[in-house]
Amino acid sequence: MWILENRSIPRTGLFSQYTNLAWTDSSWLLDVLVAAMYKLFGLKALPMLLMVLKAALAGVTFVLARAMRASFWSAVALSALAQYAILSLQPLPYVFSILFFAVELWVLVRSRRSGSTRELFWLPLLFAVWANVHLQFVVGLLVLGFFLIALLLEDALRRAGVMWLSRRIVPVPIAQVGVITALCVIATLLNPYTFHPLAIAYKTLYSSVGFEHFAEMSALSFRKPQEYVLMLLIMAAFLALGRLRSLELFELITLLAGTAVAFRIQRDAWMAVLPAVAVLSGGLGLRELDQESRPSEDRPSKDRPSSVVTSSQRAYAGALALVVLFIAVWRIPDDKELMSKVSENFPVRACEYMADNHLGGPIFNSYLWGSFLTWYAPQYPVVADSRVELYGNDVLSRYFDVVGGKERLESEPTVARAGMLLIEKQSAIARALVKFPALSAQYKLVYSDDIASVYVPQRAAQ
Repeated sequence: MWILENRSIPRTGLFSQYTNLAWTDSSWLLDVLVAAMYKLFGLKALPMLLMVLKAALAGVTFVLARAMRASFWSAVALSALAQYAILSLQPLPYVFSILFFAVELWVLVRSRRSGSTRELFWLPLLFAVWANVHLQFVVGLLVLGFFLIALLLEDALRRAGVMWLSRRIVPVPIAQVGVITALCVIATLLNPYTFHPLAIAYKTLYSSVGFEHFAEMSALSFRKPQEYVLMLLIMAAFLALGRLRSLELFELITLLAGTAVAFRIQRDAWMAVLPAVAVLSGGLGLRELDQESRPSEDRPSKDRPSSVVTSSQRAYAGALALVVLFIAVWRIPDDKELMSKVSENFPVRACEYMADNHLGGPIFNSYLWGSFLTWYAPQYPVVADSRVELYGNDVLSRYFDVVGGKERLESEPTVARAGMLLIEKQSAIARALVKFPALSAQYKLVYSDDIASVYVPQRAAQ
């Protein structure tokens, strides 16, 4: 909302106590989209956006599953498995990275099969949008680098007379791919922060504080059904590559890299799921084995694709999707009911108490509520929220040490200058404020409900 109201791009820590720190709002374009939807539809905008994103994921995974002419029902099954294996979606920027990554893979696989670079020229436009929506555009650049490296290695192998390259791969003009890759890198600079998103991408996406404190950054535990589906997809994809009598370098490199990341970081499971779907879109290698065993005149023509969905089928599917989406949107509760749902997990009533009683800020808050507070109570600068690119490892590590009990609460400057503490009722800090007399003498409980407690310094309460 701030961007629309001020017609400017934020560059410092708005709504935070760290207004002196530089902030690169790498998702500013999505922020504008959500704000515009919120103005039109109110709170309904978020479930509407989530529905659209889920429908888009179903669409792109289906299209990717058809990249190598898989049958319609095989593609449906692969798409369903991919959606199940990817962790539950939220209307957040990372979902756009999943969608754009799938589109990129589809374009690259199509180019490998046709030998044409015509579709690759859409990639700079894709990256121009991607770089303004989410930092994981760097993953897309990395995969594009894999593509170029695979082409160079395959060209070297062909020149050396190596005969075990896949017959499904048609040589692509390497010079044109190099130019397109350079254009994609340049396209990522077309944002209000130019090269800064590239500079902060790695330390933001894979920060040490993230690995230490965020559950989504932990390795797969294989305690959820989705994780076993992910493993089976990956195993099937490697089996498909292994059954071929030839080598597909790009597919192998991308699948290996995606698997390494997915098994280490739960959040990025999609980096293995989508390459696996792309590989399995050609079956388990049986099709190529069958084609190689036939005489050349009996092999399917490149111009005679199998199992193609007709335009009428696409039209019917699109119409059905629109009808389902319309019905789903129509059944979304009104803002009052949605806010009631929000209050079950976020401190809505506590914020109303704070505003009604004119409590002073700044605020020392629970990390889980930080982003909510910047929207619902922007008049109270927060001590922490999900903007890792703003706070950095040092600030967040010190914050988590305090809330985790590794550092004394009163020793933290942000606590000392806070006008109030808004914390989870069952948190370690809440228990410490009750258990330790030295702390309870300094802070007074002024509000409490099922999920939140508000404490103010005794000097302010008097």
